[in-house]
Amino acid sequence: MAKRNIIASGKTLTKDEIKKLVKENNIEFIKLEFCDINGIMKNLSVPSEQLDSVMNNEVMLDGSSIKGFRNIETSDMYFHPDLKTFAILPWRSDGDVKVARFICDIHNPDGTPFEGCPRCNLKKMIARAEKLGYTMNVGPEAEFFIFKQDENGNPTTNTFDKAGYYSAAPIDKGENLRRIIVKTLKEMGFEVEASHHEVARGQHEIDFKYADALTTADNIMTFKHAVTAVAEQNGAVASFMPKPIFGINGSGMHCNISLFKNGKNLFYAPNRTYQLSKEALYSIGGLLKHVKSFTAVTNPIINSYKRLVPGYEAPVYLAWSLANRSALIRVPAKRGNATRIELRSPDPSCNPYLAMAVLLGAILDGVEHKIEPPLQVEENIYHMTKKERKRAKIDSLPKNLEEALEFLDDDEIIKDALGAHIYDEFVLAKEKECDKFRTYVSPLEVEMYLNMQ
Repeated sequence: MAKRNIIASGKTLTKDEIKKLVKENNIEFIKLEFCDINGIMKNLSVPSEQLDSVMNNEVMLDGSSIKGFRNIETSDMYFHPDLKTFAILPWRSDGDVKVARFICDIHNPDGTPFEGCPRCNLKKMIARAEKLGYTMNVGPEAEFFIFKQDENGNPTTNTFDKAGYYSAAPIDKGENLRRIIVKTLKEMGFEVEASHHEVARGQHEIDFKYADALTTADNIMTFKHAVTAVAEQNGAVASFMPKPIFGINGSGMHCNISLFKNGKNLFYAPNRTYQLSKEALYSIGGLLKHVKSFTAVTNPIINSYKRLVPGYEAPVYLAWSLANRSALIRVPAKRGNATRIELRSPDPSCNPYLAMAVLLGAILDGVEHKIEPPLQVEENIYHMTKKERKRAKIDSLPKNLEEALEFLDDDEIIKDALGAHIYDEFVLAKEKECDKFRTYVSPLEVEMYLNMQ
């Protein structure tokens, strides 16, 4: 019987249906997936004979071993699998050995959601929005690089191809690999909308359909896992590092955001200027108000800020526009149910659950408090001088992670969207990262300064 994969279908399978799928597909192992505060996927693998224990939330986790979770005195935690995320992993299902997975929430021994679980935290924010009648949908555009391996199978920064924007094979040597990735994603239930070569050599993009914030975060985690696994199986290395190569464009994860209520897109208002509703403008206002704070979450590593510099089409300027891609936020031309705003600053190194939580927090603040955005900017901001930007009151994103953390510390709305536990652990981890890089002596420093007299 052909294997059947379920992900992001909106259908919650019953326990009996899952048992039937496991038996029919001869699935040997079940992976219980979750992520730490840094957005790194973790998992526990159990034999399929333990499926009843898995679905009854009886499988335990040592939380003291996971970044940002618990100390050894209170380390017992439990996996709570989300049944609708059950899926067979195509890249782990060769021959007679098949592997499936659940994406899990992490709960305390008393059954309550663990406050340090990024997925549980996002669900808390979603519940807050639902009380107001809102659903946030997000369509991500996660870019990535494909590199060659060396003779020992280790990753290099030698790109798989030297093609450019929208190049075709045979110049685009990554086209066949993208096709395999797309096929794999479709097997898992993704609705893939497009794939293409990006601007930089070796850089690629595969776009899949928008969904609600939780499903989108799950899909981003699965997407990154699938891309890296398929690349490795084909003798290549896929990287979601924001700026792996000096001098060329980095990888972003533009987020196309809309707000729905009762199944209707609240951003579309056919009789208003630009056909944008007040809620759309207030959402833009909320994002612009809080972006310098949530940048620490949507761009969370030192390397993120090597991408967020002028000169490489990076969205560093705090402005919005209908079509101007030099602005941080733009509004794509489609209207009706497809009306959305595109936030262009996030990158794929972020924890998607935390990123969705802070974006939702900023938008809810904008809508609830009717935060008006400034006038849209039609000029190419990249070509404006510093004085011209100052005259136009166009601010910039933080220049580095330390500066972003300072803005985050002053923003109660975004801190509340993370929750106290995650905020404290996230900042602690990021401060350690900053200290490590601050004291490291790079090869460039040695090259420049070693022979100074």
